[in-house]
Amino acid sequence: MPVPDSNNPPEDELSRLVRELNASVGRAGPAEGTISTDAPASADRDAPDPPPARPLLPTIPNTPPPPAPATPPGQKALAEPTSAALEAPPADPPARGGAAAPPLERRGSLPLPAGESEAPIVESLRHVSEKLDGILVRAVRLKASDILLVAGFPPTARVHGSLEPLADDALTPADTRSLALLLLDEVRFKEFQRDRAVDFAFERAGGRFRCDLHHQRGSVALALRWLPRVIPSLEELNLPATIRRFTLLSRGLVLFAGPTGCGKSSSLAALVEVINRSRRCHIVTIEDPIEYRHRPGRSLVEQIEVGRDALTFPRALRHCLRQDPDVILLGELRDLETIATALTAAETGHLVFSTLHTGDAAQTVDRIIDVFPEHQQNQIRQQLAMSLAAVVAQTLIPTADGLARVPACEILIATDAIRNLIRTGKNHQIYPTIAMGRKDGMMTMEESLADLVRTGRIAREEATLHTTRTDELLKLLD
Repeated sequence: MPVPDSNNPPEDELSRLVRELNASVGRAGPAEGTISTDAPASADRDAPDPPPARPLLPTIPNTPPPPAPATPPGQKALAEPTSAALEAPPADPPARGGAAAPPLERRGSLPLPAGESEAPIVESLRHVSEKLDGILVRAVRLKASDILLVAGFPPTARVHGSLEPLADDALTPADTRSLALLLLDEVRFKEFQRDRAVDFAFERAGGRFRCDLHHQRGSVALALRWLPRVIPSLEELNLPATIRRFTLLSRGLVLFAGPTGCGKSSSLAALVEVINRSRRCHIVTIEDPIEYRHRPGRSLVEQIEVGRDALTFPRALRHCLRQDPDVILLGELRDLETIATALTAAETGHLVFSTLHTGDAAQTVDRIIDVFPEHQQNQIRQQLAMSLAAVVAQTLIPTADGLARVPACEILIATDAIRNLIRTGKNHQIYPTIAMGRKDGMMTMEESLADLVRTGRIAREEATLHTTRTDELLKLLD
């Protein structure tokens, strides 16, 4: 007879019910009333607005342990499944031989009084799940890029760069904790307790989303980004034709720069997809989390998620170099070790794509060099001058009709002149060299903005808000 494992107690009936509920609503295909995101971005542009999202969760006081609040007539009381689990400090590890921590569903649920059924709690979770799906479906129908769920404010979506509420009533701290419970598995829950924040991707309501779960003012908050299932093409993203040339490179470092939410990840995914469909090579992506999923094409594509498939970016990249890759995509150059390894990878015959949060091409070069100690910077200049292939700094600007956003791009191509400037530390001369390099495919941000104004895609006033060289822009427009 097998001996019971004291470190893994049997799952109780309530835990099983909640786990099955989470599995049914979080991983199943689109249910009735959800939308499909397999169509191209323009497929439901003319679709009518959906009915408003259902009312938000009833208010639950944020005080432990609560007596049940009075329920208004005709309204069903909502048990709080996550009373203090998400905000409690990490528990001390059990003593050797002691019982393991209970499953997430048990920690996140209120204790059941003697003789009371678990059905009300499961029904409450189902109610929260329906609310979350309603928020996500409405946001996707509005073609929102981001969804913000913060206590004290109604669910809010960013549509074409502007914030729009998705409901009238504000979320409570109990609401955001309950919504977070539906998205956290055991591993993410432990990371959230340890770091007070966690990033991950999930699928619900027929769509895929990236989530940053964090704390603010003592409550849980969620920032979600919608990830279309179909990877957009370079043409759909309205990127300059020069950028397609990067897919023909066999080696070098290609960087996309810009603020958060400017489309860097989408641009990189579109480039990698062109390579996937047109070349026979081994592509490895390292992301935190994986955003776009590449389907089989002519290339062999591996996608590594930091935190699930690898512990850190630097470690994943070091191992990647032993996996015979031709093309490497790094979600972000975050630290000195990752930057140093990426430079080495590009220098030793790999094509490396990545991103940086910088404003323009010259700042991108400066950021890479300044990460290193002063005594190493001269060596890094030489290495960067040899390995850099291109830098694209992009930003998204609302169109003149306010119905979309288009990218404005500054493009640096690593010509001999650019390499010499980097090698000799004359980064202040990079901008005028870009301005004179139109024949090589280069373009300043002001030239890109001027082209968009002349073609009527953006307003002149909007263009002046997205440049630090207003005089240069006005000179191009006059």
